[in-house]
Amino acid sequence: MNTASQNIANQQTPGYSRQGVVLATQAPGAGDPLSAGYGVNVSNVRRFSDDYKNLLQWQAASNVGSRAAAQPYFTQLEKVMGSKGSSLSDGFDQFFAALNAASLDSNTMRDQVIRSADALAQRFNNLDGVLTSQLAAISEQRNATLTQINSATANLAALNEKLMSAKAQGINTSGLEDERDRQVDALSSLIEVRVVAQPDGSKSISLKNGLPLVTGDSAATLSSEAQPDGSQQLKLAFGTEKYAMPGGDLGGQLGGLNRFETENLRPVQAQVRTLAGELATRVNDQLAKGYDMNGQPGKPLFQYDAGAAHGLLQTTGILSAELGFSADPAKPGNNDNLREVLKVKQQAFPLAGIGNVTLGDAYSQMIGHLAISSQQNSSSLDTANVIRAEAEKNWQSTSGVQRDEEAVSLIEYQKMYQANMKVIAVANQLFESTLAIL
Repeated sequence: MNTASQNIANQQTPGYSRQGVVLATQAPGAGDPLSAGYGVNVSNVRRFSDDYKNLLQWQAASNVGSRAAAQPYFTQLEKVMGSKGSSLSDGFDQFFAALNAASLDSNTMRDQVIRSADALAQRFNNLDGVLTSQLAAISEQRNATLTQINSATANLAALNEKLMSAKAQGINTSGLEDERDRQVDALSSLIEVRVVAQPDGSKSISLKNGLPLVTGDSAATLSSEAQPDGSQQLKLAFGTEKYAMPGGDLGGQLGGLNRFETENLRPVQAQVRTLAGELATRVNDQLAKGYDMNGQPGKPLFQYDAGAAHGLLQTTGILSAELGFSADPAKPGNNDNLREVLKVKQQAFPLAGIGNVTLGDAYSQMIGHLAISSQQNSSSLDTANVIRAEAEKNWQSTSGVQRDEEAVSLIEYQKMYQANMKVIAVANQLFESTLAIL
C-alpha cells in the first residue's frame, strides 16, 4: 500500500518511474515438513523502466534541441534578406536603373547614380551587420549551452556517486535513478550522448564520437576557444586529459548552433562579401577604362574592405563629373563606356556553394538556397517533435503511473487483507471452540 500511495502521489511528477512490490512466498523452516509456509513477504521494490525506451526519448530530445536551436536564426535571416528594404536585388535594380537613365550631359542623373550606389553599399553593410550580429548571438548562446552542459555532467557525476553508495548499502535507489534519467534527458537536448549502465549502479556517458563526459563520479568540462577566422574550437577536458572536439554535428542545441553557423551563416556571409567585392571590382575596372566629363580617366565608384569597421562597401566620394562614362576623352558626350558598365550586371562569376552566377541573379539564388535549408530544418523540427511525443508516450506506457491500475492494485491488496483476516477469524473461532470443550 505504501508503494501504491507513492505512485499515486507522484503521478504528475516529471520523470517519475512507477514502482511495484515483488512478492515472494515465506517458505517453512527446517524440521517443519507439515507446514505449507509462513505466508508472503516483499522481496524487492521494483522500478519499472525500459532502457530502450529511455534511449529513444533521449535521441528524440537531441534531435528536437538541434533543430529548435537553429530555427530562430533561419527565420530572422530569411525575413531580413527577403524584405524590401534590405534586399540586395532591389538595390541592384535601382543602381543599374540609375545607370541606364544617366545621360552624360545631365548632372542630376549622374548624381542619382552616386546616390543609388551609396544606397546599394548601405544595403550590403546592413546585411553584413545582421550576419555578424547572428554570429555574435550564436557565440553567446553556445557559451551558455556549454555552461548548462558542464552543470548537467557535474550533477550526473554526483548522482552516480550517490547511487553507487546507496546500492552498496542496499537502499532503494528509485528516486535517485529517476533524477539521473531526468538529467540525462536534459543533457541530451543540449548535446547528443551515449549512455552505458555499469554493474556498480553508475552510468557512463559519452559523446557520440566516444569522448567521455561522465565516468563514475568524474565529469568532463567543455569550453570554446576563439580562432583567428572568428570561428570557435570546442575543447573537452577530462581529468588531466584534454581533447579538441571534432567539428561534426554534435547533436542537441550545441550541434544545431554549430551546424547553422558552419553550413549556413558563414557561407552566406562569405557569399555576400564575394558579391560586394565582385560588384566593386567590376564596376571600378570598367569605369577606369572610360573618361569623365573633363577627359580624365574615370575614378573608382566603390571601395571594398571586408575588415573595415565602418562597413565592407563604401562609395569613394567621387563627384558626378568624374564618372568615366565616355569611351573617348575628346568626346564627353560619348556614352559607349556607360553601356559597358551596364553589362556588368550580366557578367558571370563563381560563387561558392552556388556556381557561376551573374550579379543580377546571385542574390535571388542565395535566398533560394537559404529558403530551402530553412524549410528542411523546419520540417525536420516538426518531425522531431512528433517523434519526441511518441517516445514520451511509449515511456509512459512502461514507466508512467496509471491511476486506474493503482486503484486496481489497492483493491487487490484490500481483498488479500480481508481474506487473511477471515483466516485469522476462523482460526480464532476454532481455538475458542477447543478451549470450550476443555
